[in-house]
Amino acid sequence: MKIVVTGSLGHISKPLALALIQKGHDVTVISSNSGRKSAIEALGAVAAIGSLQDTGFLARVFEDADAVYLMIPPTYTGVTSVRNYYSEIGGKYVDAIRATGVGRIVFLSSMGAELDKGTGVVLGVHDVEGLLDELQGVRITHLRPGYFYYNLYNYIGQIKGLGLITDNFGGEDKLVLVSPVDIAAAATEEMEASGTVQPIRYIASDEGTASSVARALGDAIGKPGLKWEVCSYAQRLEGLQKFGVPPAFAESLVEMNASVHTGALYRQYISLGLPPTGKVKLSDFLPEFAAAYAETGMAGL
Repeated sequence: MKIVVTGSLGHISKPLALALIQKGHDVTVISSNSGRKSAIEALGAVAAIGSLQDTGFLARVFEDADAVYLMIPPTYTGVTSVRNYYSEIGGKYVDAIRATGVGRIVFLSSMGAELDKGTGVVLGVHDVEGLLDELQGVRITHLRPGYFYYNLYNYIGQIKGLGLITDNFGGEDKLVLVSPVDIAAAATEEMEASGTVQPIRYIASDEGTASSVARALGDAIGKPGLKWEVCSYAQRLEGLQKFGVPPAFAESLVEMNASVHTGALYRQYISLGLPPTGKVKLSDFLPEFAAAYAETGMAGL
């Protein structure tokens, strides 16, 4: 199969491209960074360097593709509305798909994408799901993963500076955790699926509460009893802005975190009673976190 992967050499796109290449597929990886060209080619893929804002470029790359993996790059510098940013890129994807007749799409969405308000950043993928679902004659699967393990790296500065984790979710709030490796594995399976495909696929590697995750992290770095405390919406927003997080993204991130605190973000997934099926458990991630903690300075969000 001829498969196009967006997302350059990101946490999911790189292992996805490698898996597809190893299975004998003809893979093209899109990147906006010309400096990634040689690294992409070293994987055995074709590098397509261009802008996701350019429908003509996308159409040329999508031409004759059997399947495309779509994601929206989390690049928010200069973005005044995160939701509009997602819709803009999503619209470009849709135009290119219509122009070329791609028949199979796997889109990186998120748990909570069924909700149309109150989920901040996730509203962006909610809108893109809607745009893609308007396509006729295209087999589409929306991947809905949980909370990425690597997001926990953002708290290293807090742990070193404050001796705890604080955010506008935490304590006994439930966390559905996921590894990008498990997302890539699911995307690979979906790319190769024949016949009727599932429109939504939830992906989870492990589960716990914020407090239990904090304790596990603390044990891994020699800080037993590490706590994860809940601060206010306003406090978290102020903290993010203090560290230079773009205002539009900071507001969307805090709103998403609030939906974790209320339980809304994971409500549909939990209602389905699905067990975590990913292979990478929290215990597997802990050595990586401990290594990053040892190498990282004090600054943190």
